[in-house]
Amino acid sequence: MAAPELRVIRAAEIRERSGHDSRWLVEPLWSAGAVGVIGGAPKSCKTWLALELAVAVASGRPCLDRFAVPRPGPALVFAAEDAPDQVKGRLEHLARARRADFHALDVRLIVEPALRLDRAADLQRLRLTLARHRPRLLVLDPYVRLQRVDENDARQVSTILSALRDLSRTFATAVALVHHARKHGAELPGQALRGSGDFWAWGDSNLYLARRRDGLLLTIEHRAAPSPPPLGLHLVAPADELQNLDLPVHLEIRDPSSSAHAASLATRLVVHLREAGPTRHRDLRGVLRVRDTHLSQALRDLEATGHVIRTPRGWSLPAGG
Repeated sequence: MAAPELRVIRAAEIRERSGHDSRWLVEPLWSAGAVGVIGGAPKSCKTWLALELAVAVASGRPCLDRFAVPRPGPALVFAAEDAPDQVKGRLEHLARARRADFHALDVRLIVEPALRLDRAADLQRLRLTLARHRPRLLVLDPYVRLQRVDENDARQVSTILSALRDLSRTFATAVALVHHARKHGAELPGQALRGSGDFWAWGDSNLYLARRRDGLLLTIEHRAAPSPPPLGLHLVAPADELQNLDLPVHLEIRDPSSSAHAASLATRLVVHLREAGPTRHRDLRGVLRVRDTHLSQALRDLEATGHVIRTPRGWSLPAGG
């Protein structure tokens, strides 16, 4: 029996999103139905950020207390390195921090001892699970515990990532895959991800966490939307509040009033260059009243993510920026 033809449709006949369908799962952190990587070095709070996304999607509360969730829905999590009670504890802290009812929170945990994305049987079980629960977001944490293939082999990695994209499209669920970055960074955050370059290329929305002396730097990357400037984060724990043991542990955006903070400085840089045009380094330092080291670091971060460029007349936004 001959194989059927591929389905083809004229572009003009493709149904557009209705007014009720948002292009964002979490605006502007993660696109609706997007696959992507939450990447960073060990101990850079990747799991905290992944669970923060899950709590936001399930509760409808703003992610990181700032970013809107247009259409909340169930979130499904497989945490390969943490026991279910540990994941529950983190989720409870995050729900309290976001003023969400933890007992009503629709975050569901896959509690199998192992899930192997390189096994056809496990992929089929995951497919059946998604068909039943229909989550808006699937979190898989971390990639290294989900398979036993060579992560530097593009063919083997591509097979796994293609299977995850197929599941995402079939069930209209976003997939956030937590993955490690190399200890030594790269010019662009996506290039620092361990293993094959397919990880970087695969993502529709990618979030990268990097440690800085004053906390964490979150870089946001999208395939089909502009990427906002990097954000500064820090993990709030009881010790941050004079040992207030009732304080829920959670990620928090750094105080934007601090000129030394990379996230707020990045925003101020972009705003200044948009209004004033190309500006030399020494003039930026005078206008923004920041230390040279902070300014240099912020410019490097913005240049690495394509938000600013060097020109003969000084630093500038790229064309159309």
